[in-house]
Amino acid sequence: MMSLSAPRHRRALRRLPATLAGATAGALVVGLAAMPAQAESGTGAPLGAVARAVGDARFVPGPCPRTADPIPDLERARCGTLTVPEHRSRHKGRKITLGVAIIPAATSRPAPDPIVWLAGGPGDDAVSEIPMAIAGGLNRDRDVIFMSQRGTYSADPELTCPNVDEFNARALGLVFGAPSTGRLHVEATRACRDQLAGRGADLSAYNGTESAADYAGLRKALGIKQWNVFGISYGTDLALQYMRLHPKGIRSVGIDGVLPPSLAGGAVTWRAAREGFDGLFKACAEQPACNTRYPNLKATFERLVRELEARPVTTTVTVPGHPEPVKVVLDGQVLVTWLTSATHLAAGVPRSIDELAHGNPQRIAQQYAGGKLSPQAIGRVSHGLAFGVFCSEWTPYESEADVIRGGRRAFPSFPLSVLANAPQLAWLHADCRAWDVPAAPRSIRKVTRSDIPTLVMSGGFDAQTAPSNGAYAARTLSRSTAVTVPYVAHVAFAESPCAQTITVSFFDSPTAPDRSCLAGLQPPAFEIAP
Repeated sequence: MMSLSAPRHRRALRRLPATLAGATAGALVVGLAAMPAQAESGTGAPLGAVARAVGDARFVPGPCPRTADPIPDLERARCGTLTVPEHRSRHKGRKITLGVAIIPAATSRPAPDPIVWLAGGPGDDAVSEIPMAIAGGLNRDRDVIFMSQRGTYSADPELTCPNVDEFNARALGLVFGAPSTGRLHVEATRACRDQLAGRGADLSAYNGTESAADYAGLRKALGIKQWNVFGISYGTDLALQYMRLHPKGIRSVGIDGVLPPSLAGGAVTWRAAREGFDGLFKACAEQPACNTRYPNLKATFERLVRELEARPVTTTVTVPGHPEPVKVVLDGQVLVTWLTSATHLAAGVPRSIDELAHGNPQRIAQQYAGGKLSPQAIGRVSHGLAFGVFCSEWTPYESEADVIRGGRRAFPSFPLSVLANAPQLAWLHADCRAWDVPAAPRSIRKVTRSDIPTLVMSGGFDAQTAPSNGAYAARTLSRSTAVTVPYVAHVAFAESPCAQTITVSFFDSPTAPDRSCLAGLQPPAFEIAP
């Protein structure tokens, strides 16, 4: 199983600003008297300065959440924790706490309605994504609120399982699509489950329904009459659920890298791969230098998938931080998985595919291994939340045959052994049998219908959540603005100044965001090998 969040090699903007796991932000208690005027919490005090309990949620100001890497922006944040029931249907069950950090607006006179950030994954920690949000100017006019989703790194309990990440690193030297690798994968998942359950976690409580209720509780506990929501990647699934289940108090919603709950699963990831790959291949074909040097790129890639699946290639590479050479096996499934992430490095993709076609797998193997072996790949993702979502909300409503059919529609030439494992979600049904949590009610798959103003944004090279998902979601959002930002991959806000401009302008004018920058966008200048 893999996360639907943006790939780790791109975390200079998302997760890779990180250094070593285990570093903490420290117990920062900011002097409230020194803070600029902010959106008020209903008492005249700055937002996040007052303890308050409303219903089953209680916010208490306090130290900033722990982080795996230093986040300088936390030095000016107001922080605390939200305490909520682990399982709301069990009235005498245990409580859990979620870390909260409020980054003040850059202006001294912020708008009264802040923005709350919904992280991706499932399983990413929102607090770790503060640098991306601030780099994109999201706090220009508004405070931005970051709360760790239940089970994530800065929550208590945190349901990370380093053993799963460590297995993914060891699996670099295995034939990925082999049944034996699948069995080992499921063993790692089962060990994760046993560990978390042994610590007392009710694994059936880590899902989108409970998370949506957590955010509804946070708004009330902070005393916010009205706020805005911005979700990325899996956070778009959660945002759409939140809009449907708890619409009160939401002024507007932005979703970027759209995954509607009604579609979530393996089949849509095959469609996403098709659309993202084709967008990149088309851009190369339309650039004379790229098309001349790398003709028929699409056909070459698909041929390589078939050939590698029949005869995997083994190589060794050197990865930063690992002095010893690393063994990497490339099969067809690995090549597909690599490209779903490599669309973020689009300029080098045609050259990498061409080198592989001419017997040199080094560039692809090094990129693929670098993502698995990075310090940011170990112990950061909440597998407890990820499997809670996948196994209660996705797999009960999509069979393994559905995944294969979706793959065959998108890539009819791929062998069955590749089609059986959807990109980013390998071995998922077997994992979910091991995870063993109840299915969510079928209503979890309902289409979200709403008149809340919504920005629906996609990237033209998005191979992780299909660009067409945006148009699909927008159809039932009567006051939506659908935007596809060309030439960028999953989560356009993370890498496109134009997407950032559109997003910030949307929260200022939710029915008329400024999209003028789209007209000037240009494709990447593809690398041309000598």
